[in-house]
Amino acid sequence: MSIIEELKRIVGDDGVLSGKGERMTYERDAYPLESAQPLATVLPSTTEQVAAIVKLCAKHEIPFTPRGAGTGLAGGTLCPGGVLIGVARMNRILDIDLRNRRLTAQAGAVNVELTKAVAGDGYLYAPDPSSQGASTIGGNIANNAGGPHTLKYGVTVNHVLALEMVLPDGEIVTLGDKTEDTNGYDLMGLAVGAEGTFGIVTQATLRLVRQTQAVRTLLGVFATIDDATQTVSDIVAAGIVPAALEMLDGVIIQTVEDAFHYGFPRDAGAVLIIELDGLAAGIDTLAERVREVCAANAAREVRQASTPQDRAKLWAARKKSIGTLGRLAPSCVTQDCVIPRSKLPEVLRAIAAIGVKHDLRIANVFHAGDGNLHPATLFDERDPEQVKRVMAASHDILELCIGMGGTLTGEHGIGVEKRDYMPLLFPAETLRTMSDVRAVFNASGLCNPGKVLPTSHGCSFEFTPRGGAVAV
Repeated sequence: MSIIEELKRIVGDDGVLSGKGERMTYERDAYPLESAQPLATVLPSTTEQVAAIVKLCAKHEIPFTPRGAGTGLAGGTLCPGGVLIGVARMNRILDIDLRNRRLTAQAGAVNVELTKAVAGDGYLYAPDPSSQGASTIGGNIANNAGGPHTLKYGVTVNHVLALEMVLPDGEIVTLGDKTEDTNGYDLMGLAVGAEGTFGIVTQATLRLVRQTQAVRTLLGVFATIDDATQTVSDIVAAGIVPAALEMLDGVIIQTVEDAFHYGFPRDAGAVLIIELDGLAAGIDTLAERVREVCAANAAREVRQASTPQDRAKLWAARKKSIGTLGRLAPSCVTQDCVIPRSKLPEVLRAIAAIGVKHDLRIANVFHAGDGNLHPATLFDERDPEQVKRVMAASHDILELCIGMGGTLTGEHGIGVEKRDYMPLLFPAETLRTMSDVRAVFNASGLCNPGKVLPTSHGCSFEFTPRGGAVAV
């Protein structure tokens, strides 16, 4: 019996996609510069089916990789010649426990659906990546996703209480528990952000938070990026902790306005979306302090959303902004480096210079409050020469951010894209320790191979960059 037939026995004929066109459909995620076709994509519906698939792969020594919605931006779900285990059918919310402020959902549940399920009772699930309308909880856990409200509420790991996970030998384990604090080593915290290299998360128990009494959402309009970034530093230095503090540059402002006609000032150099939340008492005073900081940095104007619809428009502009860049170029690579807030002005100037150096247009939209940059490089992936320049520019941006005391990723993950930059951050002995820890969970190396750690510390698999194949 072939491996395809064995997989069909586990999940049914309609749960195995192995035709040529189907394999091409799953050959990449949202990272456009590399691809790899799986042997097959399998769509289980239960944890037990995932475990059976993993055991089958282990028996035949076939690599396997978990996949959520494919919104990842670092090539973390590429699966060359292996079995891609998609959790899209495992999308149910299993339990809502409002008294203890927690919710349990399968790994394929879409992020925004969690908040929708509890919003009527005055609760929400705080992590809100811009892809939250499509990205799954399993993928969010794999990359420790953040989002605009990370500044106040933290990233995914701060909201996970327990994980159900299938280990690379097919054993089903639970890490963490449903209480606020656990004893012993934090194995669950170790698994969050491991990018699916420790096992496959099949469900999670997550912390819910109360909706706040009051929200004020402001739009600060600035003539220059320098004025906007200085405002970011000054707001935080004033002891104000916004729920979110996001920046859009002039390129993004224009494409968003062209797409949605929200009334954004097309001639602005940058805008800041500043959201404050908390108790109703005092929030207007806090908003006035923010206005004063903006004015001190030459803000042309500061608008305040006066209705829920106005606030929704501001956040739609932010969360759909990268998509609007399709008006300017067929392809886009979005970086995810993190720098100290104080370095924002000089780093953004340096990124602009990198764009000029490589004759590429780079737009910026990012989580300014915590220094999590998302420079978006525009190009046409069908042009090999442009691809080479994009890869060179990405190299320069990452080296720049590391040189400024930053790091490689805030929420998108290392994946394939940035794994060979890890030695710029960590000495060889630290990378060996990371490899040793991974081997405790993934001794065979079959679970999502070729990701996170430099290839000298992992297995050798082949991925295909745009413009030609290369062994990694």
